[in-house]
Amino acid sequence: MKVKVENISVLDVKCDLLIVNLFKGVDKPGGATLVVDKRLKGAIFNLIKSGEITGKLGETNLIHTQGCLPVTQVLVVGLGESPEFNFDKARIAIAAAVAEAKKIKAKKVATIVHGAGAGGLALPQAAQALVEGALIGGYKYEGYATKRNSEFFNVEQLIIVEAQRPKIKVIKEGVMCGTIIAESVNNARDLVNGPANRVTPTYLLAQAKKVTGVTTKAYSLQQAKALGLEAFYSVSKGSKEPAKFIIMKYGKGKPEIALVGKGVTFDAGGISLKPSKKLWEMKIDMSGAAAVLETMRAISKLGVRKNVVGILPCTENMPDGEAQKPGDVVGSLSGKTIEIISTDAEGRMVLADGITYAKKLGVKKIIDVATLTGACISALGDAASGIMGNDQKLVDQIIEAGKQSGEKLWQLPLLEEYKDYSKSDVADIKNCTESGKAGTATGGLFLQLFAENTDWVHLDIAGTAYLDKGRGYLSDGATGVMVRTLTSWLMG
Repeated sequence: MKVKVENISVLDVKCDLLIVNLFKGVDKPGGATLVVDKRLKGAIFNLIKSGEITGKLGETNLIHTQGCLPVTQVLVVGLGESPEFNFDKARIAIAAAVAEAKKIKAKKVATIVHGAGAGGLALPQAAQALVEGALIGGYKYEGYATKRNSEFFNVEQLIIVEAQRPKIKVIKEGVMCGTIIAESVNNARDLVNGPANRVTPTYLLAQAKKVTGVTTKAYSLQQAKALGLEAFYSVSKGSKEPAKFIIMKYGKGKPEIALVGKGVTFDAGGISLKPSKKLWEMKIDMSGAAAVLETMRAISKLGVRKNVVGILPCTENMPDGEAQKPGDVVGSLSGKTIEIISTDAEGRMVLADGITYAKKLGVKKIIDVATLTGACISALGDAASGIMGNDQKLVDQIIEAGKQSGEKLWQLPLLEEYKDYSKSDVADIKNCTESGKAGTATGGLFLQLFAENTDWVHLDIAGTAYLDKGRGYLSDGATGVMVRTLTSWLMG
């Protein structure tokens, strides 16, 4: 879908479908919807009066123009209650409208910016949310099928119309930003939805090298071992798929911020083998790396004025004669030793070395992103990601960025009492607890040991990286979660 902005009245635009809106509880149309309704001889007003149009969020109603306008049909999309309207509801509304456009096979669709008037949203951010909702909501993973699904139809062009010329520039700014972010989200979804025999560490490195404006390098498994990345090495040595410890640098100066993304491209659990049920889903265990890779792409395209390094420890976790075993004690880049209780607690191992590598670069802030614990799914389900950290100001900033981006985060505690669960008699720390208590928090505390005094936030996206059933403007499958949040935070 191509998006463009035109300085034109809703009465003059030529297309298959024109999208206008209505808030819930409104007894007559206003703004651009009123302008259109006058040309339609009160058709929208009459449908409101009869109760057919209610303005409920995501509700869609089609009206044939009968030649009253240069468009074939008008669609009225509901925005919900005006006091509750926000950027994410703007995304939901446009996604619902675009879905209806697909049903009627409208190739060329025009829309006003939703919520910048009575909704109270700032115009550029409203335009950004509109594009994000349309493009993210219109996503479909096509994969590797040799024949495209003939039933799938996509809108070819979305025209954002605005009659007032002074507003065009700021709308275009919002559209550009929204397009870049949405494309990065959808790229991340492609990576996560992809099969593990295709989306390997080598493949992720190739994708990282394609990101313009970013300097990318990688360490092989043997290079990682020689460098002292022993925790990463201990996980990787059980797989015949070549591991890659990927470094992406953006900005002209010394990195100030590090994004560390777990990149386990397939997680069988290692010797602590996972059950076979839904084991195929463990291809998504690189969702954190995908989020970091695509955030780096987005900030490069947006020209964000910060020095950022993306660190992607990418590997598989497989059972093999050379794989690490429960009871082993391994080292790490930090010098700390780790007792392996479960080889299925591998994500925190690769992140530990990623975090330490970031510290050695001298960064001031570290954000790690990972599908780390099943316990986070039990605690928060698939609607909110878990967030923990050692700096409350940084935690609050990320939560707020998520709120603006439409990605919910919920803070979990890093209590001192939980530290006892991971104490080891033979090493500095166990890689997981044996009791299973406070699984998400103890995973966070493990990582905090390596972050030490550097400002650090941990994002557990185990529940939000992949949806079994679509919700809102997100279809089932990979969500690309945290690309929007991290990009928004870095833009701030």
